[in-house]
Amino acid sequence: MPVEIKKVGVIGAGQMGNGIAHVCALAGYDVYLNDLDPERIRAGIATINGNMARQVSKGHVTEEARQAALARIQVANATEDLAPCDLVIESATEREEVKRKIFIGLCPVLRPDALLASNTSSISITRLAAVTDRPEHFIGVHFMNPVPLMELVELVRGIATDDATFDLAKTFVSSLGKTYAVAEDFPAFIVNRILLPMINEAIYTLYEGVGSVDAIDKAMRLGANHPMGPLQLADFIGLDTCLAIMQVLHEGLADSKYRPCPLLVKYVEAGWLGRKTHRGFYDYRGEKPVPTR
Repeated sequence: MPVEIKKVGVIGAGQMGNGIAHVCALAGYDVYLNDLDPERIRAGIATINGNMARQVSKGHVTEEARQAALARIQVANATEDLAPCDLVIESATEREEVKRKIFIGLCPVLRPDALLASNTSSISITRLAAVTDRPEHFIGVHFMNPVPLMELVELVRGIATDDATFDLAKTFVSSLGKTYAVAEDFPAFIVNRILLPMINEAIYTLYEGVGSVDAIDKAMRLGANHPMGPLQLADFIGLDTCLAIMQVLHEGLADSKYRPCPLLVKYVEAGWLGRKTHRGFYDYRGEKPVPTR
């Protein structure tokens, strides 16, 4: 077990992965950013650069800190490039078979004392840990989106996670300036166990014609004081991710109240996944978002 975490690997350079790399580099860690697609690593570093520049312009970060943080981020094109890491955080797509494959390929490359973590938002940490050669050194660290802005990280112990790994993970998360909440290893943990059924219910409310996209989002913003309407939030998260989490809840808990709304399934089948594809419950192709229903 490493006494100290100094080098952090991040697998997946998408929205979550580049956010995790961003906060780790700013906190003084050497970061190795890995993705199957080298172009995504370049795009991820460009996003980090832009987001840090925004933090500088708002006075949250100094220009010196930004430059030092960017210098700490290294491109890791191959899994072998993650060999020096004390901790590797997987932040790939929310599909269990993809994550399992990553961990199986990663273990032979790492030192025996290196820690493994998954940023999964819903999948069993115990199951993911079981495919590795170090389940006791495996933990869930679920960051919230967007990572640089959101304060919370859910820490999830698998059945085999040992106390030393748990304590090290708590220290690591605190060093990033984040606050952790400890969740038990049950489907979707705390935040998504509560949030996603609410979003799914908002989609049912639209599906059943109770309210329009605009009316539902306005009702929850102004009636429940939510900063963002549930359908707007679904588009922000990604409708494919929303569906994947509802499927994990439905299959994992076998309760019909978690059945994904057929309208959510239809949008995902159409490839209308929200902001990232420029269409979801809103159409983002014009000057301002327009409801699609």
